[in-house]
Amino acid sequence: MKLVRYSHGMHTAWGRVEGEEVLQIRGDLFHPGQPAGPRLPLSEIEIMAPADPRKVLIIAANYAAHARETGKEVPPEPVFVSVSPQAVIAHGASIHYVPGAKRIDFEAELVAIIGKPACKVPEADALNYVAGYTCGLDISNRDVQWGPLKNISAAKSFDTFKPCGPFVETELDPQNLDIVLRQNGEIKQQSNTSDMVFPVARLVSDISHCMTLLPGDLIYTGTPSGIGSIAPGDRLEVEISGLGTLQCNVVEG
Repeated sequence: MKLVRYSHGMHTAWGRVEGEEVLQIRGDLFHPGQPAGPRLPLSEIEIMAPADPRKVLIIAANYAAHARETGKEVPPEPVFVSVSPQAVIAHGASIHYVPGAKRIDFEAELVAIIGKPACKVPEADALNYVAGYTCGLDISNRDVQWGPLKNISAAKSFDTFKPCGPFVETELDPQNLDIVLRQNGEIKQQSNTSDMVFPVARLVSDISHCMTLLPGDLIYTGTPSGIGSIAPGDRLEVEISGLGTLQCNVVEG
């Protein structure tokens, strides 16, 4: 089921996406119910971020080709970094370029949204703790990440640096999805989630053995090769099969 969190006038709701329309439902992503309200054109709603996470986790070097392009070895087990949940923004919102930054990069990613508390869950059962999947952009300030302090968490935690959306799909195979990033209409990244070093189930399981994951927490599952720098005025689009297209513009900070 494809869902969207949206506002219309003074009203905020979850809805089921049907073609170019949304049908309001009872409940939310974690407890979706039956239709409960009007059917609206997608063009008339404001799409909101699909979650208000307490935690946002970023997986490093989870595609071998991306590890090679950044001069890293593929890690023997998942490596994850916690970043600020305040960096999350919705489809259509603007990414604010940090004034004076020399290099800020884009990374297209599949995002898993946790649906129920997950603590020390086995890999075989881990996907049962995922409510759904959405498109994500992991924006990184390389001046901070690759500078003297190598502060990865800070580099990825700037406000507006974690766009996600527009839709959440609750029923799909996360390991067989085409993923494409376009910058100003030009394809820069193109791969399939089958190329992940560690599948989503392994990521959820490993993280849950370190910290309890809660409903709404986001896991950015890694990026394919082809990362590149952004500049004010850019239009970024992440398209993942079955999940729609996340679009954000880059503006001056």
